[in-house]
Amino acid sequence: MLLPYYKSEETIECGIDEAGRGCLSGPVVAAAVILPKGFSNQILNDSKQLSHKKRKQLREIIEKEALAFSVSFVDNNEIDEINILQASFLAMTQAAESLRTKPEILLIDGNRFKSKTNIPYICIIKGDTKYQSIAAASILAKTYRDDYMEELAKEYPHYSWQNNKGYPTKAHRKAIKDYGISPFHRKTFNLLGKTSLFE
Repeated sequence: MLLPYYKSEETIECGIDEAGRGCLSGPVVAAAVILPKGFSNQILNDSKQLSHKKRKQLREIIEKEALAFSVSFVDNNEIDEINILQASFLAMTQAAESLRTKPEILLIDGNRFKSKTNIPYICIIKGDTKYQSIAAASILAKTYRDDYMEELAKEYPHYSWQNNKGYPTKAHRKAIKDYGISPFHRKTFNLLGKTSLFE
């Protein structure tokens, strides 16, 4: 059972999570969600533990009922420029700062965060399995990124992004070997596995 809040019901808490750190292509996407007092949903969970259908259902509920939510994209070119960890921090910061309601504390999924924001934060390992707001953020980050990769797949069908969403599957790596890279691949990543295109 996910917990409704970290501090208290009176504190404006914002859950933050990201999707796409381990991908070979596409952006890293972060979401920030502030849920209302008394929010409860029996299906809500870490996005990785939910079916595609349930994630879509929950996204509609979250967007309708959240006090505020925001989604931020950092593209593959910026990932290559500043590295994936810093790009993840940037996406999370941008999501938090774009909220129409200012949170009093950020609940960050994971064990590290670095930001110039003046909003207090706490890192929570496996936070998307512990707190409602982080789980909600994980669902928005995942579904927005999946939608984006499915659209890109129409333009670049070789890579099967509609299925792998840019993650390093055997089929994805074979397509990179056979057809080369797209403008959306992360050049600083080891795209072919043991043997990189850029070694």
